[in-house]
Amino acid sequence: MKIKVPTLETERLILRMWRKKDAPALYEYAKNPNVGPNAGWKPHASVYESKMIISQLFLTNMCWAIVDKESSKVIGSIGLEEDAFRPGVKSKELGYSLSEDHWKKGIMTEAAKRVIRYAFEDLELDILMIKTGDANIRSQRVIEKCGFTYEGTLRRAYLLYDRSIREVRCHSMLKEEYEKLREDGVL
Repeated sequence: MKIKVPTLETERLILRMWRKKDAPALYEYAKNPNVGPNAGWKPHASVYESKMIISQLFLTNMCWAIVDKESSKVIGSIGLEEDAFRPGVKSKELGYSLSEDHWKKGIMTEAAKRVIRYAFEDLELDILMIKTGDANIRSQRVIEKCGFTYEGTLRRAYLLYDRSIREVRCHSMLKEEYEKLREDGVL
């Protein structure tokens, strides 16, 4: 079932619903071996595979294409999915990926802050969580800039596409923490 997501905007970005015709743009950054494996997924092998990811994953979950306003090009993805650790709680898990060409420019932090605002103000969540691996320093930096609290590390908790198992660093943000961060101008 296709899930409609609202278009969100930031200073430099448009976050919009994915389209099947975005497959070549997704493939362009998702084929890079520096992108997917950090998040636990294998590099895309073809435009067809990217199209299947859009159809079967992005359009059936709350996932946005990150579009650079200046170039109008899709440069990443960001989404909210069910929080497997908190069933029955008004909670979601934040996840994202970004083209290597756009790393170290604050783009993912900008997109994440906008989706965090949507999660707490529009979806009225009580808690938002995010997880990453020890080796994914860039993601940890985004998590830190957004004000998440480190909860702990689950050892050997995430099975990767290559059948290896990695640790999972868990972080979360409570609604009252979000409100304080908004008040302080962090979000």
